[in-house]
Amino acid sequence: MRQTGSPTCPAPETSGDAAPAPGPDAARLARRRAVFAALVLATIAGLTALLGLAFAGDGTITWGEWLMIGCFLLTLPWTAIGFWNAVIGLAVLRLSRDPLAAVSTLRPGDAAGDSTASTAILSCIRNEDVDAVAASLDAMAADLVRSGRAAGFALYVLSDTDDAKIAAREERAFAALAACWAGRLPVLYRRRAENPGFKAGNIRDFLERWGAAHDYAIVLDADSFLSARTMLDLTARMDANPRVGILQTLVVGLPATSAFARIFQFGMRLGMRSYTLGSAWWQGDCGPYWGHNAILRLAPFAEHCDLPRLPGAGPLSGWVLSHDQVEAVLMRRAGYEVRVLPLEGESFEENPPNLLEFIRRELRWCQGNLQYLKLLGLPDLKPVSRVQLVLAILMFVSAPAWLAFMATGAALVAFGTGELIRVDLTAGFALFVIVLTMIFAPKIATCLDILADRRQRAAFGGGLRVAASWLTELVFSMLMAPVIAVAVTLFIAGLPFGKAIGWGAQIRDTRTLPLGLCAAKLWPQTLFGLAGVGFALALTPGLVWPLLPVVLGPALAIPLARLTSGKAAGRLALASRLWRLPEEIAPPPCLLPLRLPAHALLGVAFAGSEAASGAGLSVDLARAEG
Repeated sequence: MRQTGSPTCPAPETSGDAAPAPGPDAARLARRRAVFAALVLATIAGLTALLGLAFAGDGTITWGEWLMIGCFLLTLPWTAIGFWNAVIGLAVLRLSRDPLAAVSTLRPGDAAGDSTASTAILSCIRNEDVDAVAASLDAMAADLVRSGRAAGFALYVLSDTDDAKIAAREERAFAALAACWAGRLPVLYRRRAENPGFKAGNIRDFLERWGAAHDYAIVLDADSFLSARTMLDLTARMDANPRVGILQTLVVGLPATSAFARIFQFGMRLGMRSYTLGSAWWQGDCGPYWGHNAILRLAPFAEHCDLPRLPGAGPLSGWVLSHDQVEAVLMRRAGYEVRVLPLEGESFEENPPNLLEFIRRELRWCQGNLQYLKLLGLPDLKPVSRVQLVLAILMFVSAPAWLAFMATGAALVAFGTGELIRVDLTAGFALFVIVLTMIFAPKIATCLDILADRRQRAAFGGGLRVAASWLTELVFSMLMAPVIAVAVTLFIAGLPFGKAIGWGAQIRDTRTLPLGLCAAKLWPQTLFGLAGVGFALALTPGLVWPLLPVVLGPALAIPLARLTSGKAAGRLALASRLWRLPEEIAPPPCLLPLRLPAHALLGVAFAGSEAASGAGLSVDLARAEG
């Protein structure tokens, strides 16, 4: 596989087909971006001024207060962007008859017509539950064949598995899958003995072997599921929009059985809709790519999106972990659009089943995003693309900045004898309420949209259930946020000393976490929370209440992690009828062949769903095992 030794990707040279001309909405996008930038900068300035007002009650701002203001500034970009994305997204949802048309010039194409394009479906796996992956791919293949449009597709299972036993299981299972669909949908399995480049290298290997045989590729993670309707819609839109190089779907969570995943994915469902729609309004052709549940135009992707190997030593060198955003900015640099479909459809993924797995995923993203520090100097990037790389870095820098803000304030109160920090309580409380509202604005906005629409209320189980689920999820998010912040802060602090998260298999099933493991992983959070409570009680008992949102979650991190991970708590969460998703109340037919455990526990009928899957696959798998 071709490797690049420098972090600086050269500007693209014209070869093959020339990049398409700019889209017709370029001037409108420029105006929207100017308005959005003004709103964000004005918000940051206003919040900073309000904090300064809170500190300047005695007419002066001390050096300690200036330090706190500096930390506060680092936390604001993502807060302000999320708030205005939510506001714009809610306005588009409520005021526009066609929200997609209001934020995008994408033509829908003819998903019911015949396409001459060839589309590869890439399932990228590494040490996964083979049966679960095979069952999911089998159901997707069945949906495609049933649509009568499978002729333009081919399925590639691209394995980076390094466990010999799992690899042997993969070979048997995917040979059976290929035999099951022979003559209807080509299925090819390939495993790399070595894994340079991680997932990006896995796809690069596909491009060098088979990329020239296909026009598009739909990229899947091991836990991804797309219906045939969604895949056909993606190919139709690519046919109709030759300027688009990457088209990303809005991904929603599959029905889950663990309490942690159920609460988390409900919050994600609320947050992502308004946020993604609002961001599409101003990002336009510089949209996001999340590395899965998306379609790529292969010729420009192969030519322009080969990632560099970052030089040097340490965790921020070597292969890029968070490859997706870099590939997006390189595709945009080549003149092709990167777009998102900001509306929910039949594009699914599984969410982390417990707190420890969620933290591990966050730390992997943190390490990958901080690698962008070495890529900010890439030549000829679009201005919005360069801003996106900076924001991706700030997303994780904001966690230690927030903790530093709190720790500095606590230290000044404890050791400053009232001379280094004086806070106007009225301005301080107003700032606290405003920032908290802005942080949760995407979830608030989508919840308001659901409650305002009778059909959506019914799809989520009724207005009272939506409101109760929203409120409890907000409390849960407030408990979890400082737990995650402590983990990210400690991880970033360890990077100069070689600490890294690596690239391993993910845990996807519901299982009760051992108490010892929870304690071993979460003792820093517990210490942080208990120290905060002790500090407040020692200084003044009344200080406990304003500190409670910060210290309660960490203090309870160990029991919360264990409690929300197991099957018993999951069954209680299901029985509570809270955090329900539309796919649980009225499951789409494409999901029934998966026989999801959550559907089984909810009493969903699977009668006849076997006909929708690959008839004989289970028999073939059994024979392969024999």
